[in-house]
Amino acid sequence: MEFFRIKKDIPFMRHALLFNIISMLTFVLAVFFLATRGLHLSVEFTGGTLIEVSYAEAAQLEPIRRALGNDGYPDAQVQNFGSARDVLIRLPNREGLDTNGVSERVMATLAGIDGPKAELRRVEFVGPQVGKELATDGAMALLLVIMGIMIYLSMRFEWRFSISAIVANLHDVIIILGFFAFFQWEFSLAVLAAVLAVLGYSVNESVVVFDRVRETFKKKRNMSTAEVLDHAITRTISRTVITHGSTQMMVLAMLIFGGETLYYFSLALTIGICFGIYSSVLVASPMVMWLGVSREQFVKPKKEKEEAVV
Repeated sequence: MEFFRIKKDIPFMRHALLFNIISMLTFVLAVFFLATRGLHLSVEFTGGTLIEVSYAEAAQLEPIRRALGNDGYPDAQVQNFGSARDVLIRLPNREGLDTNGVSERVMATLAGIDGPKAELRRVEFVGPQVGKELATDGAMALLLVIMGIMIYLSMRFEWRFSISAIVANLHDVIIILGFFAFFQWEFSLAVLAAVLAVLGYSVNESVVVFDRVRETFKKKRNMSTAEVLDHAITRTISRTVITHGSTQMMVLAMLIFGGETLYYFSLALTIGICFGIYSSVLVASPMVMWLGVSREQFVKPKKEKEEAVV
């Protein structure tokens, strides 16, 4: 199925160097922000207490922050959760904090604030050891996914395609993490799941383009490598628009209407999908060209028949 067909190939590879310079700059900036600002890890990774309360009317967050600060919780994170009446309070682990009665103490503090009274909805506690294990397991999951993709691409294609796809996928992951580090958005297990999903989603786009590249090398004998890549990318644009457009519409719906729970998850997916398209076309494809891919690697030369000796 195609929405449209472009008759003339778009010369993507003509501007490959420019696009890769832009990619390198964004990648370096992302690494810089990760190194200097770091990720704003949720209590799932750092350990701490999460308390959800509800009010009969819209809650005023600033008085809650002041009251908690005066009661010994200056680092408490207070934000709306789902609606203006629901409030989420995060208390990171720290020395001297009694985790056993923290919810009772917080509710007593909230009860002393003038205005509507808070109703406790749920309390979750994550110990520091559990948070450390979650962070380690998350990093291991990311590493295993990357290794699995490398093995799959090495079996399906050759090493040039495998390296190019992995570099493009890691480019997407680092860019997502760079956004979260720069804006200090909360990085939770849901966001980690989104990053893993982006890895699989991005490699799917690379495989589609590389399949068309291999097919074009076999059919078009008079094309240069750059022309083959341009042809393959141009012929898959309609499919890209249909697939990624549909996925992006769903993710944007979650981002706008999904509430606080799904907000950063869908935000990470939104960034990943956009950069996944970009990297598959303008990062992976030029790298394949620069690594020296050619038609001879896909088409075996026919053996000349030896003339019979009379």
